[in-house]
Amino acid sequence: MTLPVSLPSGACALPHLCVIAAEGPDAASFLHGQLTQDFSLLDGTQARLAALCTAKGRMIASFVGIRPQPETILLVCSQDILAATLKRLSMYVLRAKAKLRDASAEFMLYGLAGDALAANGIDAAAAPWQRSAKGAASVVSLYPADGVPRALWIAPAGTPAPVGAELDLAAWQWGEVRSAVATLTTPVLDAFVPQMLNYESIGGVNFKKGCYPGQEVVARSQFRGTLKRRAYVVGASAPLVAGQEVFGANDAEQPVGTVVQVATAPDGSSAALVSMQIAALEAGGLHAGSADGPALKVEPLPYALLADI
Repeated sequence: MTLPVSLPSGACALPHLCVIAAEGPDAASFLHGQLTQDFSLLDGTQARLAALCTAKGRMIASFVGIRPQPETILLVCSQDILAATLKRLSMYVLRAKAKLRDASAEFMLYGLAGDALAANGIDAAAAPWQRSAKGAASVVSLYPADGVPRALWIAPAGTPAPVGAELDLAAWQWGEVRSAVATLTTPVLDAFVPQMLNYESIGGVNFKKGCYPGQEVVARSQFRGTLKRRAYVVGASAPLVAGQEVFGANDAEQPVGTVVQVATAPDGSSAALVSMQIAALEAGGLHAGSADGPALKVEPLPYALLADI
C-alpha cells in the first residue's frame, strides 16, 4: 500500500453535514446540561467539540458548536443523525427558554484546507477549536491532517463562497479521517464512550462542567483506569465500512474493535478510524471483518493522548 502524501489545498462544500440551531435565553445553559462540553462559557472566540451521550455514557451524536450570538448556538453534525438527534434533545427542553430546530437550509458549510486558509484571511496556525469571524462567516480551526491546516466555514445561505481551488469531497473526508477526529454517523451510534474516540484528548469532554447524561460513566472511565479502548488511524488496501468489526492476533474469534469512519485515500486505498482494545493494538495482526479479512496498518496518531502526556 502506498501512503498518500498530504491533503490538497482548496475549499470543499460539505453537504453531508447539517446545522441544528438552539435559540433563546436558556440555549447555552440547556446544552451545557446535555452535552459533554462547557457551553455556558462559550464565547465568540471559541468553538466546542462535544458529544451527546446516553445515560450509560455511550455517544449518540457528536457536534462542532459555535455561539455567533448570545442567545444562539449552532451545532454542526452529520446529516444522517439530524432527525433522531433533534428529537432526543427536544425531549429534554421542558421549561427551558430554548427552541431547537433544523437550520441547515439557512447556512452553507465548507471545509478549507492548506493554502485556502490564507487565501481567505484565516490564521493557519490557530489552535483547534478557535473561532474567528470573516464577514458574515464563522471560521472554526480544526485539527490538521498530516500537517495540513484545516478549517470549517459556516456562513448564512447566500453569502459568497470562500475562495480557493475546488476540493473534492472524498479528499476532504480522507483528511477528516487522517486528522483522527471522529464524526459520529448512524452505523456507530451508541457504541462508544467519548474516550474510546479520544474525545477527552481533543477538547471534546470537560470534566469540570458538572452533570449531563452519562457523566458518571464518562468520569469513571477517565479517573478509575477502566478505559481499555482507544481510536487509531489505520490504512487498508481493500474497502472498509463504518461499523465493521475488527479482529486481532490475540483473539481470532471475538472482535477487538470497530471501524468508526472510512474514507478513500488519493491512491485508492482505504483510510479509517478504528476504536479498539489497547491490548489488541499491542498484539498486532489486525484485520477487518474477520480474522482473515483485509489487513489493517496502524498509523501514528497526529496528537498526544491525554493519558500519555
